[in-house]
Amino acid sequence: MHPPLAPEHIDAAHRVAALGDLALESGEKIVDYQQSYVTHGALDNERSNAIVVCASLTGTHHRLDFLIGPGKALDPSRYFIVATDAIGNGLSTSPSNSLAQPGMRFPRFALRDMVHAQYRLLTEHLGVSHVRAVVGASMGGMQALQWATSHPRFMQRIVAMTPMAKTAPWAAAVTSAARACLMADAAWTGERFEGVPERGWRAYAALMNGLLMHTPEAIDAAAVNGLQPALDELHARQRAQGFDATDYLYQSSAYDAHDVGTTPGFAGNTDAALASIVAKVLILAPPLDLFNPAESARRAAAAIPGARFVEIASIQGHAAAANAVREDAAFIDREIARFLAD
Repeated sequence: MHPPLAPEHIDAAHRVAALGDLALESGEKIVDYQQSYVTHGALDNERSNAIVVCASLTGTHHRLDFLIGPGKALDPSRYFIVATDAIGNGLSTSPSNSLAQPGMRFPRFALRDMVHAQYRLLTEHLGVSHVRAVVGASMGGMQALQWATSHPRFMQRIVAMTPMAKTAPWAAAVTSAARACLMADAAWTGERFEGVPERGWRAYAALMNGLLMHTPEAIDAAAVNGLQPALDELHARQRAQGFDATDYLYQSSAYDAHDVGTTPGFAGNTDAALASIVAKVLILAPPLDLFNPAESARRAAAAIPGARFVEIASIQGHAAAANAVREDAAFIDREIARFLAD
């Protein structure tokens, strides 16, 4: 079920591609896999103007709506934008909506499996064999780097905001703590959730939104009328999207395990995997990120031949790669538009 549209979301037709069984790199499979996505714009006659947008952890195809529109970086009059939903986000096949493998019976999956599903969507369902760019923020940016590693000549360009090529121990500690918040709720039986862990989600919101998605300076500014009202607002906004707790256990575990270096052919060497990228790459990150360390983004840019790193001069931390602050969003939009047009 599609969550309610937020004011900043673009209302586009929700589409689903039935891809049959999706083989996972673990050797397991997702039965009757449904890939959710929306499109903006149209393919040109050469079928050469497609741009893939990848969703973030807990995010949907709306994640980068702030970059989509007339005159923006992702202008539908120029590009055919395919905004995808990652495995486990509750729109594509997930523990929360699978009939064949519900809840904790769902197979574990990896970020590479998300990319594989998107590749099948493009090539088998949409008939697209090459794209202008792959764009994403946070886990979406991590997928973008994986795209460039797994399918190096499929795209011309990559835009990765606040990414990690290999999940940092700090980021894995963050998601581990977030899962602990959810599983500390009485709704968790030790094997599954029986009902919605409301108190767990409140603890999750305080951890993720109150402490880690922004910098201390940004929280100080947001809490000018008191910290608790600010946290309550963040919690309400997060719960309005209705993300499922079991889906979070699965998606965040895939997030924790990610490393482009474990792509077949690189023997676990992250730098070698990044060095193999032939697409033009733009990486953007703020000076301080308390979730995905900014140094991870800088390190990835340094390892990719010819990659360009741009600092987002923002106090918003991980949330800088969003539309929380108009000036930040405008800066990102300009940088990406310039990069795509170059």
